[in-house]
This record gives sequence, C-alpha cells and structure tokens, in this order.
Amino acid sequence: MTAAFLRWQSLPLWRRVMAGLVGGILLGLLWPAASGWIAVVGDLFLRLIRMLVVPVVFVSIVSGVTALADPRKLAALGGRTIALFAATTACAVSIGIAVGLLVQPGAGAAIGSGEAYPLGEPKPLYEQLVGIVPVNIVEALAAGDMLAIIFFALAFGFSIVLAGEEGQPVARLLQSVARVLFQLVGLVMELTPFGVFALISAAVARNGVAVFANVGLLALCVVLGVVLQIALVHVPLLVLVARRSPVAFFRSAVDALAIALATASSAATLPVALRVAIEKMRIDPGVASTVLPIGASIGKDGTAMYVGLLSVFSLQALGVTPDVPMLGIVLLTGALAAFGTAPIPSASLFMLAAVLASVGVPAGQTALVIGFVLPFDRLLDMTRTVASASANLTVTAVVGRWQGERPARDECGTSAGSH
Repeated sequence: MTAAFLRWQSLPLWRRVMAGLVGGILLGLLWPAASGWIAVVGDLFLRLIRMLVVPVVFVSIVSGVTALADPRKLAALGGRTIALFAATTACAVSIGIAVGLLVQPGAGAAIGSGEAYPLGEPKPLYEQLVGIVPVNIVEALAAGDMLAIIFFALAFGFSIVLAGEEGQPVARLLQSVARVLFQLVGLVMELTPFGVFALISAAVARNGVAVFANVGLLALCVVLGVVLQIALVHVPLLVLVARRSPVAFFRSAVDALAIALATASSAATLPVALRVAIEKMRIDPGVASTVLPIGASIGKDGTAMYVGLLSVFSLQALGVTPDVPMLGIVLLTGALAAFGTAPIPSASLFMLAAVLASVGVPAGQTALVIGFVLPFDRLLDMTRTVASASANLTVTAVVGRWQGERPARDECGTSAGSH
C-alpha cells in the first residue's frame, strides 16, 4: 500500500487529475448509482476551494501592490509599464466577454445542480458604485463582497507603500502570509484528483458524456480569444508604437512562447523571455530587466481574457442573461482580479469567484462552475499563458521604443523595426 501511494504521489499533479477524470467518467457510465455514495468527497473539495477564495484574493492583491510599488520599479518607466499593462488587460477582458457572448459556450452546460435561478432585483448603478467602498471591511470579508474586498486591498497596499520604511514590516509580513497561503493552496490542489473523480462521476451519471460538449466549446473559445488578443492588441502595438515587424518579433519570441505553453507559468517563462528580449530583439537590458519582471507579476492578458470568457460562460450555464451594467462590472472586476492573480495553479479560477460574486452569483454556484472546469483547466491554462507571454514581450518592446531605443536587427538578420 505504501509503495503504491508513493508511486501515485510521484506522478505529476496533472496526470493524477487526468486519472481522476478518467476514473470518474468510467464510474459514472458503468455504475452511476455509486456516484451518490462518494458525493461527499466532491462537496468537501468544493468547500475547501470556497474557503480559500477570499484570503487568496485579498492577500494576492495587497502583496502584489506592495511588491510592485518598490520605488526602484515605480519610476517613470515603471509607471508607463503599468499603465500599458492595464490597457492590454482591459482589452483582454473585453475580448473574452465578446467571444463568450458570440459563441455562447455555456448555453445548456450541465454543471451539476447549476440550474437557472433568479439573481434577485438588480442594484441601481449608484448603489453598486457606492458599495465598492466598504462600511465594515470585516463584514465585507465575511460576506465575500469581492468589489469591496478588492477596493480595500488596493487601498491597503498603496497605504503600505506610502508609509515608507515604517510600512515595510507589514509588507514583509504580507509577503510571508502570501507564501504560506500559497502552500495551503498547494495542499488543497493535492486533493484535486479525488475531488475531480467525485464531481465528474456525478456529472456523467446525471448527463452522460454530453457533459463534455461545452468544455470542448469553451476550449475553442480560449484559443480564439488568445488569437484575437494577439492579432487585435499586440500586433497593432508592435506596428504602430514599437515600430517592429510582427513577423520578425514573433520569430524571435518563439522560444519564450513555447516555454509559456509547456509550463503554463509566466514566472517560469521569465528567464527565457529576458534572454529573447536582450539577445534576439536587442531591447535595452535595463528596460527588459525592469519591464519583464513587472509583467510576470501583472501582465496577465491570457488570464484576463479567460476570466472574462469564463464569467460569461458561467452566467450562461446558470441561465442568466447578462445586461450591460453586469458586463461593465465583469469588465472592471475582471481586470482588477487579473492584476492580482497569484502565481499558483489554476489561480484564475479563484479570481473567477471574485468576478461572479460582484454580479450576485452565490458562492455555491460559483464552486460548481469551478469544479466543472477544473479538470480541464491545465490544458486551457497552457493555451492562455501564451497570450500573457506575448503581452509581456510586446509591452517591453513598446516601452523600449518610448525610452528612445531604435529596434535592431534580430539574429536572422531581419529588421525587427522596419515599417
């Protein structure tokens, strides 16, 4: 038994998740009655995810602000960089929302008990705007009021920075809390194969293999969103602002994009991206070494697009037709949440809870959506990380141009800055 357990633990997590997925499908098809007996495993797993959402969102945003607000990083170059990343992130959320509305991947999706339900009377726009500022932050944390939590986290983080040296102990404490919290998330992720096994077996027992049709459509939307983000946002920035040839740029960037696809991690892509920017794209080393690390923290175009898309997918799956004010809140909250996304597995799914909570979706329904998508999130994560890596290098090229550099020729001898 011990040897089998050790062999199981030695497998990469994604392989164990896939094993749980396959086992859940077989159980749901061959012995559907048994899925009810193990439902408690899936319910406990969903409760663990819900337990982590509020602390992950709050600590990630506060610690991210304090890390980025180092005076060495927030000089003129850092300000331009952050503003540009904010613009590309907002565009990414908009593209994700648009793709979701056009393709409608969530229409008719079977997400357990996620039947249509009323959201209640919508709040007037004035109340929504005023409600961003919490009267009682403890109450907001307990109620999971994500807009209020995000506002307070941003304000708290900036206040730590403004406190200077006296605020540094708090900043270090929060960085430490973030690391501890991410370890806790890692422990919960170790239970993912068993949670997936229980959740998928129940879904298949109720709906058969048709449950996977919407996941395939969602995956297609993710690919489409990545392509549109690169084509409609990154390429125009390269041509019109950075004055670089997109063909030469992406030929030079292929190593970094491949690492992003393989690792699904912006942090893991950073060393390769630095080498590509300096050696192949001939970007000033000072610019590259400042912009790319900032991008690894906040340059989450792929995550932003995915959060926008998945929010629309979730509302469609729950039978909710989003109106314009609701989509506006999704855009605003999605962009802020993407900025604060933590470097942990499937972090965007945790941020999804912040976005959906801001438009009135109950935590239990959100957990069902997360449980439905989580088994497939690794493959989707790999795809959307490519957009984030592309954004980081694009912004670096643009900032380099703003700093007065002239694009040099790449390694192939092709002008990277003609036209």
